[in-house]
Amino acid sequence: MRLGVLDVGSNTVHLLVVDAHPGACPLPAHSHKADLRLAQLLDEDGAIGPDGVDRLIAVVHDALRAAEDKGVEDLLPFATSAVREATNADDVLARVRTETGVELTVLTGEEEARLTFLAVRRWFGWSAGKLLVLDIGGGSLEIAYGIDEEPDTAVSLPLGAGRLTAARLPGDPPDPDDVRALRRHVRTETARTVGEFSRFGAPDHVVATSKTFRQLARISGAARSAEGPYVQRELKRASLEAWVPRLAAMTTAERAELPGVSEGRANQLLAGALVAEGAMDLFRVESLEICPWALREGVILRRLDHMGQG
Repeated sequence: MRLGVLDVGSNTVHLLVVDAHPGACPLPAHSHKADLRLAQLLDEDGAIGPDGVDRLIAVVHDALRAAEDKGVEDLLPFATSAVREATNADDVLARVRTETGVELTVLTGEEEARLTFLAVRRWFGWSAGKLLVLDIGGGSLEIAYGIDEEPDTAVSLPLGAGRLTAARLPGDPPDPDDVRALRRHVRTETARTVGEFSRFGAPDHVVATSKTFRQLARISGAARSAEGPYVQRELKRASLEAWVPRLAAMTTAERAELPGVSEGRANQLLAGALVAEGAMDLFRVESLEICPWALREGVILRRLDHMGQG
């Protein structure tokens, strides 16, 4: 059957269409996305303003038309941290439901981490052993660890690249004092979770997902996306540590000129790099591998599992 996943994230609203059935690898058929930056549309009270809600509804309408055009039989719509943490989340969800007919499922941060972990486990298989999975989104950082398809532990931290950029890095290029303050904040927040994971022992394989990690790996020399999903891509901590001060000295326009960095994500790259560097350092990760599957694929796989169970 043809499934569609509608992901209302902190940065983008992304429709992913796949051809899939239980027991088979989902095959991408179409991708439709719009940069919405919901995490940056919150007002001082933490609410998504009327203009932001109007834009969200328009984008959802566009995604529905794309899903219909591509013959989607079953649409799986969900929202993550930007909607989850908005003070007017219930009103936003009600308007989306009334004006588009779409019932958005709001995932918790832990659910995000667990579904992403499932996708990574299926991609690498059992031979990968104990997995540590890191995922930097626009609004949050997800971390999960385990040896099965369900992680032994999973957490979500408010350390998304878009959130941190909007709240803590106003300059272009940012003020060095702001960069140092953000670095301290990231490491303080991350360090609180390290003990929860270290009691399970060292992972056999460390994996990262998300656009942020892919871009950081690309500027560090990893293969281009055009070379396909099956090319191994790695990010080494030593390389990332060398890039952080360079990114901090660049303007957004200069970062957008780097290989693999999109114009829409260039302003967030420094905050994402600080989160990635802090996590790799505190979890003692020298190198990690980039996984092409993440949350959207996890949602699809969970749906297929349920179909397979009748």
